[in-house]
Amino acid sequence: MSRTETAERPAPTTGGQAESPRGRVADRRRRRPGLITLGLAALGTLVAALIPVLRVVEMGAWFLGAAALAAGILGTGVLVRRTGIAPAWASLAGAVVWVMFLTGVFLGDTALLWVIPTPATIDAAALVIPAAMDEIVRGSAPLNATFALSFVIVGAMGLLALITDHVVLTARMPLLASIGIVAVSLIPAIAVPGRVDVTAFVVLAAMILFLLRAETRARELPLVRASERRAGVPATALGIAAVGLVVAVAATPLLPQPRAAVATGSGFGPGIDATLALGDDLRRPADVEVLQVRSDASVPPYLRATTLSTFEGDEWEPDRVRTVPLEEEGALGAVSVAEDVALASTATTVDVVNLNSVWLPVPWPAVGVEGLDGDWAAAPANRTVIAQSGGSQGQEYTVLADVPRPTLEQARAVPAAGTEDEELRALPADIPEIISALAQEVTAEAATDYDRLIALQRWFRGGDFAYSLDAPVEEGFDGSGAEAVAEFLEQREGYCVHFASAFALMARTMDMPSRIVIGYLPGTANGDVIDAQTVYSVTSNQLHAWPEVHFEGIGWIPFEPTASLGVPTGFSSGTGIPGSVTENQADTDPQAPDATPGAPVDVDDPAESDALFPGTAAGDAGENPLPTIGAVLLVLGFLALPALVHRVRLGRQRALAEGGDVSAAWAMVQDAAIDVGIGIPTSESPRSFAARLRDAHGAPADATTALATEMERASYAPPGTRNPGAGAIAVRAADDVRRAVRASASPARRVLAAVVPRSLLVRPGSAYAPPRSKDPLAAR
Repeated sequence: MSRTETAERPAPTTGGQAESPRGRVADRRRRRPGLITLGLAALGTLVAALIPVLRVVEMGAWFLGAAALAAGILGTGVLVRRTGIAPAWASLAGAVVWVMFLTGVFLGDTALLWVIPTPATIDAAALVIPAAMDEIVRGSAPLNATFALSFVIVGAMGLLALITDHVVLTARMPLLASIGIVAVSLIPAIAVPGRVDVTAFVVLAAMILFLLRAETRARELPLVRASERRAGVPATALGIAAVGLVVAVAATPLLPQPRAAVATGSGFGPGIDATLALGDDLRRPADVEVLQVRSDASVPPYLRATTLSTFEGDEWEPDRVRTVPLEEEGALGAVSVAEDVALASTATTVDVVNLNSVWLPVPWPAVGVEGLDGDWAAAPANRTVIAQSGGSQGQEYTVLADVPRPTLEQARAVPAAGTEDEELRALPADIPEIISALAQEVTAEAATDYDRLIALQRWFRGGDFAYSLDAPVEEGFDGSGAEAVAEFLEQREGYCVHFASAFALMARTMDMPSRIVIGYLPGTANGDVIDAQTVYSVTSNQLHAWPEVHFEGIGWIPFEPTASLGVPTGFSSGTGIPGSVTENQADTDPQAPDATPGAPVDVDDPAESDALFPGTAAGDAGENPLPTIGAVLLVLGFLALPALVHRVRLGRQRALAEGGDVSAAWAMVQDAAIDVGIGIPTSESPRSFAARLRDAHGAPADATTALATEMERASYAPPGTRNPGAGAIAVRAADDVRRAVRASASPARRVLAAVVPRSLLVRPGSAYAPPRSKDPLAAR
């Protein structure tokens, strides 16, 4: 044989076919182990990172579109890489998919063949993106899933998928990709602060762990994974992951919350909108604590930030009043009342947890503030406190107040007057007639100004009106102008802005000086007690608006017309203001709720209606069995999950084995042995293990011998070699051995192996598996 003939002879392979070294390299690229699994793990991680966006954008087709685009980009990357060409082409192909998907789905009318962008497509995108940014800046969570916003979200997910595809599948740096994905998933939490979304966190953490494990497994050759698997690695990793998740979910909320320093300018955190556009703030889904309050008053007080007295028809405007430095003695001035009206001195301590505002929340009527840091000014006209620099964030201060306590007789004896400021009575010339007509109708039987206002308060809080944050937006009157108030009085559904504005305008139609206050409800007790005073927690959804009317010799009296919210005003022999209940409150206002106001309640919600009026829920007629059935099905599904996962894994092993991967058939037998409690030391050879199954557990001799022989051949074959014929033999032998091993176990052990397969967590040679010495027949 000549040298030339020798050089041209193809090299033999296990399957009997010739293959060149270049062909083997290309085949390894096409068969790059774990590439599909790695792509699926990356896709799952991206979709998990998308879940937190649901807290700021309403669910819609954009979610499926973003997931589909990510799947298309990653799937394209996997397919291109399996062809063996340069990885850069995978990123280029993914970019093409990104462009064509966005064009076809959103801008197809401007494209060539609906998917090929044209200059008109670029111009359209240039208009859509700024529109989406404007919606994000001006809107409030949850945002409507508009066309522009959906385009931006889906496009951003596509870009993130392109980056993830390159970092994970090309650069093989899944940890770096995970850090970036986690950072992206935190953006919604930063935009809308709130409690940790445990479900989203657990799903994202699980997918990141799966991604890391998939990439690690992809680096190992299939036979090496089967024969050199380290003892207890999967079980230990899963245990560490479970402990980490439990600690993160259970322990993190118990840690002290970070406290912001005193603001020196603009800062972060919820603020106070003094334009009566409170709907956006109140509709935010995240409810965060803004203040902690404790007081020596009998009940926690309302906290005011600013007042609005000027009304020209379209909106109420914040007061523009003279201010003086707060550090000046008597800056807020003394409370002036008639000689026979009593004053109750109170001290209230406010701890600002998360509120960035130039207006300081204070009880009414404040006469002094102690403990503030920074430069602050007092407005004596409305007894508010305003920052000259910095803000409220991180402040802790004590407010001294002298609260007027008139009796019911004193309130009825004086008119709603006592101020010469005509601005407090001003009404636009074209005010809708319904406002004054209803004011006269509701108060027709009242004899005094006080009784007229109490009649208005009782009417608003009666069954004719409902509290709702959504209905005003749907009907298009999310405002406080005269037309919006008229619409509210017809619809009889709205939130505090509508109730307060309607009450104040109706009072002005009766020539009573009125204004609106922006501030916070008293909050709810959080269980803490400091210096024998109960601590109340005030949250962001307790931002509130209420009206005040000025009475001669008494001053400004707050009222609470908002249905199902707060505490109504009512004077008797024991006095009260909003935030307090008098001894005879039930006689004054039979609609009065509990003395400790909670979150807004929508009386159209059956669950919340039942909380206010026990015994009226529809469920009282008979217990609904659906929750119980659902809980039972959920428990059964959870219990069946391990068996289902085991079945899927077995099917995958069988498919690999039938394709020529003998190690997969060997793994089937090992899993069956672990499930019934048979130990598998790492030092035991395949032939020795097969002999033990034959002698101690009744496995067929021909099947165990055939399986051990094929496993030995595969172990010494070149890496990546598969013989379909050997795989078919190994599968048949593995099935026979598995049946025999299960038959040798006790009935209880077989049931346990079927319901809770130990092989899902315990691997061959694991420290968690039973040692060989515990096998009952191992010594034979």
